Amino acid sequence: MRRQRRISSALAVTETARSEQLIQWLQDHGAPEQGVSIKEVVQEGNSLDVSVAARDLQAGDLALRIPDHLVITLDRVFEDESLAELLTTDKLSELACLTLYLMYEKKNGRQSVWYEFIKELDRIQGRGQMGAKSPLLWDEGQVDEYLAGSPLVAEIKERLKGIEKEYAELDTVWFMAGSLFKSYPYDVPTEAFSLKLFRQGFAAVQASVVHLQGVPLSKRFALVPLGPPLLSYSSTAKAMLTYNREAKEVQLAVDRSYTKGEPIEAWCGPQPNRRLLLNYGIVTDNNPHDKMALTVTLPHADPLFQAKRAVLQQHNLSTQQTFQLQRDKGLPDLLLPYLRLAHCRDADSLKLATLDTCCSAPISPENERTVLHQLAAHLQERLDRYKTTCEEDDEIISSSTAGPRQKVAARLLRIEKAILRGAVEETMRLIGSDRDESVQTKSSKVAVRLS
Repeated sequence: MRRQRRISSALAVTETARSEQLIQWLQDHGAPEQGVSIKEVVQEGNSLDVSVAARDLQAGDLALRIPDHLVITLDRVFEDESLAELLTTDKLSELACLTLYLMYEKKNGRQSVWYEFIKELDRIQGRGQMGAKSPLLWDEGQVDEYLAGSPLVAEIKERLKGIEKEYAELDTVWFMAGSLFKSYPYDVPTEAFSLKLFRQGFAAVQASVVHLQGVPLSKRFALVPLGPPLLSYSSTAKAMLTYNREAKEVQLAVDRSYTKGEPIEAWCGPQPNRRLLLNYGIVTDNNPHDKMALTVTLPHADPLFQAKRAVLQQHNLSTQQTFQLQRDKGLPDLLLPYLRLAHCRDADSLKLATLDTCCSAPISPENERTVLHQLAAHLQERLDRYKTTCEEDDEIISSSTAGPRQKVAARLLRIEKAILRGAVEETMRLIGSDRDESVQTKSSKVAVRLS
């Protein structure tokens, strides 16, 4: 996050009248004086609003204090906590309900109590602090082009399908939630809003929502004025947006000192960068939660399938098991023991397989060679799916002509490749340490699948 902390010196920063209106709106509605203001950051011709320290702050100071009545949550939307829980359990996600509420509020224009807040959300359009929107809003073809090779491509397409499915449920909610819609003399949702507009609103809400802890379910998803995406998210910050029951307000106590004008950071939770990009359009360096999934599936046709499953169940493992590869962490502890068991060809070798990492050892030179070569080939095949090299990613990131979407995509790809490359190097090291050249690796009769 060092790059973000130098933002005020590296970029041209100016105060905006729009931000003054938003803060004035908060004060007019009973909010206390805030420790943040909004600055317009101008970068390569593009402007972006960012929450910055309104004065010098020390660790522990409250930078943000938003009263409960100025925070949008589902219990406020539906005026009925049980109805909110029913709808979000059976029909729509919290994000979809909040999106629908704001879309109708927007139709009220200046008559809406949320006018200033909605105006700022419209201006931001779901862009994160790096200037990129969520990939849910990228132009056609950009996801496949910029993120080629990344498993995030499939996640984005799955999320888009989910949004489309929720859009189809909007009319049902319209008729159920009288407390929400009695104030809006408009058409039913699918006639009032197109799928495109709903997707845009959904992405904006997704980029802005705060996940509060220790509150009822109807309050756990909250839209907080001056919160994200105005507030910069960090994977390493310790400051969190929290709900203070006694004060009845959402607060942010900073975790370090800030000088006036410096962007304020809050912890984004234990989210890997692929989720940060999908949800907020950002990628943070040195994210300790970055990981790449590797799934091992044992075939049902394996003659030893039942015996292997029995052994796995004793260790609370399944015949389709997912392991997480992480940067600079080596191979997951159980990965090789699991693969050794998976590639056992007879009952005698299966007896030698152990899933206790403290005493796990190769079963036989042939088994070990099969395991390591399959793993190395799979990891290399995943690396080969990417259309760019790490060097090309670096060029995009430092380019003065590449757009924000290209740059955040390149940052993510560079991280994913580093994780996979580290796993490849560790596997090749283990292959190189096998000195028994008398054993020839045969193609395994056990079709263990890696994905």
